[in-house]
Amino acid sequence: MPYMLAYFLQMLYGLTDLFVIGRYCDVSSITAVSIGAQVMHLVTVVIIGLAMGTTVLTARAVGSHDTTRAASVIGNTVTLFALLTVLTTGALLWGRNAIVSLMDTPPEAVDGTAQYLTVCFAGIPFIMAYNVIASIFRGLGDSTRPMYFVAVACVVNIALDFLFIGYMGVGPIGAALGTTLSQMASVLVSLVVIRRQRAMLHITGRDLRLQRRVIARIFNIGVPVALQDGFIQVAFIVITVIANGRGLIDAAAVGIVEKFIGLVFIVPSAMLATVSALAAQSIGAGDSLRARQVMWRAMAISVGYGVVMALVLQITPRWAVSLFTTDPAVLTQGADYLRGYAWDCIFAGAHFCFSGFFTACGYSLISFGHNMLSISLARIPLAYLSSVYYPTTLFPMGISTCIGSILSCLICIVAYRWMVHHQRFGLVA
Repeated sequence: MPYMLAYFLQMLYGLTDLFVIGRYCDVSSITAVSIGAQVMHLVTVVIIGLAMGTTVLTARAVGSHDTTRAASVIGNTVTLFALLTVLTTGALLWGRNAIVSLMDTPPEAVDGTAQYLTVCFAGIPFIMAYNVIASIFRGLGDSTRPMYFVAVACVVNIALDFLFIGYMGVGPIGAALGTTLSQMASVLVSLVVIRRQRAMLHITGRDLRLQRRVIARIFNIGVPVALQDGFIQVAFIVITVIANGRGLIDAAAVGIVEKFIGLVFIVPSAMLATVSALAAQSIGAGDSLRARQVMWRAMAISVGYGVVMALVLQITPRWAVSLFTTDPAVLTQGADYLRGYAWDCIFAGAHFCFSGFFTACGYSLISFGHNMLSISLARIPLAYLSSVYYPTTLFPMGISTCIGSILSCLICIVAYRWMVHHQRFGLVA
């Protein structure tokens, strides 16, 4: 539940940007924020994916009661991500105009998108810090404090959005300022908590020194997850680029639905993170049976939830889109896209849980592989073909995401059966 609430709050302050922009600004501003948010989500999921290496290794150390190894993993993580923060922030600020161009941003939204990304890229250190801190706490078995940290960000962001966008009328740059300052507030609160809970971490100066073996282990698990999550988001961005090429209305519709569907995917996303942490602890304790039970129970929750949401969204797609805009053309196109996309809730719930299990076992390359094949063989080509052959509706483009998830599920089942047959659980430390 803390995972779910944390994801909900994280999505809520992202959705608030679109909600407030939709109430106070025009379609070009909505498009600018939705495109900019897509890029920022890509950056964020890559950071979270890389930090998954820390969560899994810390959880394994906790499961085997090895506090020395846990401290070493955490200390190396702090130093590693501090270096990555400097490199990432500089590279993104330098390339922001090229990114706006690559997104095939409609001319009316170019300036707003560039402003949004400039402010958000400057806030990368806070995004990096929050997600690293959250990954450490979750690896230690504490998913409650990260929920509190993101709750702070959510409250601050909502207040600042209404201040900057509604009262001051600064448009997309106001949405970016709200997001960045809220992340900063969250990090400050988390640092205060850490300062008061020093005994829980037991980190020394020696733990902060980079150790090749520890860094290699973090990368062995984290890099495939980061690439997997990054390629998934790239697929969504490519779909956004395809929609951008269809004009401002379709670009706004896709941007809104992508934001809304992120809210719907809170449960499967929370289950993925939960399976990764709990299964890793079980494997660290030498109990692979319990790790598998964790996965199957989580999958039952995710798939059951997905069936309910898919059916509900067939009835209420227009209402869901109307939360962010009143433009009739955007409402029509967005509702069509959401009706197709909604069926992905069922199958994504299954392969998310498989991915969490593979990552906990140290086989995050399997998760990367099935997502890569899904993207390259189904999601992107089918989205493109849908755009070409169905130029007046976004419904087929939404269905293409569901087909991609079905392919992922099939690959995951084959991989899982191989692991069970050969008893290959937790062999990559």
